[in-house]
Amino acid sequence: MLPLRSFLLTAASLTILGVMAQTPPRIWNIKTVLPTGVTLDVKAFDKAGKQYDVKALENGDTHVMDVKAIDGATMLPIKVLVSTDAFLPVKAIAADGTLLDVKALDANGERLDVKGVAQAGHLYHIKAIGPDRALYGVKAISPTGQMRDIKGVQVDPEEVEAVVQGVKVAAHVKALPHATDSDGDPIWNVKCVQPDGHVLGIKAVDKTGALHDVKAFLSNGDATVLDIKALIQGEQLPVKVLVSGDALSPVKAIGKDGTIYAIKAITADGAKLDVKGASRSGNVYNIKAISANGEQMAVKAISPHGLFYDVKGVKFTADDKEMDLNGAAVRAHVKALPQVE
Repeated sequence: MLPLRSFLLTAASLTILGVMAQTPPRIWNIKTVLPTGVTLDVKAFDKAGKQYDVKALENGDTHVMDVKAIDGATMLPIKVLVSTDAFLPVKAIAADGTLLDVKALDANGERLDVKGVAQAGHLYHIKAIGPDRALYGVKAISPTGQMRDIKGVQVDPEEVEAVVQGVKVAAHVKALPHATDSDGDPIWNVKCVQPDGHVLGIKAVDKTGALHDVKAFLSNGDATVLDIKALIQGEQLPVKVLVSGDALSPVKAIGKDGTIYAIKAITADGAKLDVKGASRSGNVYNIKAISANGEQMAVKAISPHGLFYDVKGVKFTADDKEMDLNGAAVRAHVKALPQVE
């Protein structure tokens, strides 16, 4: 995957990120929450001891928010680093590759380590470590009291997710909605929800016109970021938003040999409706099925117990092309995420 470059918090940088709004992002505070409900500041520190704010940035969507250390007008990415330690280091990375420690500050000003303490599927659980190795949650809290979980997110199953300014990264630190699934259903259905509440099936279509199931899958107990896969010839093929000059970005499944499969919503009379990345908000593409009259309809993952998650295209880099996959230029990864307000 391509490195995530630091960027200036200006209108120009927001354009690079695909956010065309002229207003700056809404800032969420990053705090450690103690069992008593008391919150502690989370800060970044350079080697000289200089302190930097750590914030989450809301750029029009709160499904996947960037977490940054703020150095004046420069936003420094925060990552979970590759390490042989039992708990993985969480650091901010400067443009020259210098690492800044990320710490929680207790009431006495003592610095508590912030680490990636365990992995579940695509996620690293990030905790502040207190006395006797007590683990405290790390959260993003909006000015109006909304909450998001701070997690390390890994898309690639390899140990090294990315290399940022020469630093090997295991996961990207993001603010995510809290998982709402308590049933542990391993496979969810993927559907288009029509305005009347009835649903249409979402299928992958091969060159012969044959239809193949598209499902959402839990990965090793991770109920926050579900994989969207097409089931074709006994294989689970990834579904991605592809790079395109079209106004609406194509959503396709990609075979190991580079074969591209269309993703369609299927009507009762067998008509095939396009499924597209219809718009972008911050790190997220809104995935929609397009009706015959151009209406954009929601695409959801629905659990066997009736829980709904949003199906979105998710980006982790500032570049238009997120990665190449089997010869296909990928713009965003299609995932199912808990719904937000």
